[in-house]
Amino acid sequence: MSSDVRVRVAAARQVAERVRELVLAPANGTPLPGWTPGAHVDLVLAPDLVRSYSLCSAPGADTWRIAVLEESAGRGGSRHVHHTLAVGDELVTSAPRNNFELVLGARPVLLVSGGIGVTPILPMAAAAEKAGADWRLLHLARSEAAAAYVDELTAYGDRVVRHVDTDGGPLDLAATLDRLGGAESDVYACGPAPLLAALEDYAAARPGTRLVLERFTGSGDAVREGDHAFVVEIADGTEIPVAADQTMLEALTEAGIRVLSSCQEGVCGTCETVVLEGEPDHRDHVLGDDERASGEMVMPCVSRCRGARIVLDL
Repeated sequence: MSSDVRVRVAAARQVAERVRELVLAPANGTPLPGWTPGAHVDLVLAPDLVRSYSLCSAPGADTWRIAVLEESAGRGGSRHVHHTLAVGDELVTSAPRNNFELVLGARPVLLVSGGIGVTPILPMAAAAEKAGADWRLLHLARSEAAAAYVDELTAYGDRVVRHVDTDGGPLDLAATLDRLGGAESDVYACGPAPLLAALEDYAAARPGTRLVLERFTGSGDAVREGDHAFVVEIADGTEIPVAADQTMLEALTEAGIRVLSSCQEGVCGTCETVVLEGEPDHRDHVLGDDERASGEMVMPCVSRCRGARIVLDL
């Protein structure tokens, strides 16, 4: 992992049902790298267990804070955080990366969090408040027990609107967003896929909305009907065939070529790889339009090749 950062678990606590918070301090006395609201780090939990987590502390603090929802059907990362990591343990992380950066300007800002999606939203609220921006936050949770960081959000008074599904049933999302000025705001949202899909529908019907999303899961179409086989070549000339029903990451892993990855759904950016030749078929949710058009980078966990061969800097 490039730009390794060594950290120590300085504190741990439960902040909501199935949500464990870790405070990470420098392990070697070197100050932690700076970051901006919306950033995440890749945490190396074990040699083959790397996961991306949003930073939810205040930028500029001398420690980092992450909060992790335990997923019983996950791939082991959250269980490791909840049941294996202990105060005093040392870990390696990447330097912070930001695919969900808050840009404050003249327009109002509406922050929307669903469940554990509150983690990248917390530092955005702090930054917007510090800047004196015109901002609001809609904080959604299934139940009071599942709602994380309510105490911190309460400090912002009526800038924060909360809704709990167990109190009054499902929210009329469109009406609530309209009431909060969403039709003319920059809307930053993080949460489960159904919430983000509903926000996309909302923004599509309101041209004045600028929508910026942070996804926890991809679209699930890394492999599609009609995909073709192709070859991945790495820098030393080795060629690895990729079947029509296989991802590049799967083929590379089977060939013994290690590519650092986390989400395996094209949402975190951990596996971003330089393209030396060939045209990527981008299927991630990380790269911007200009980055896609350049063809210089690819996320091998979900993206493919438009032609017969692609050469990666591995």
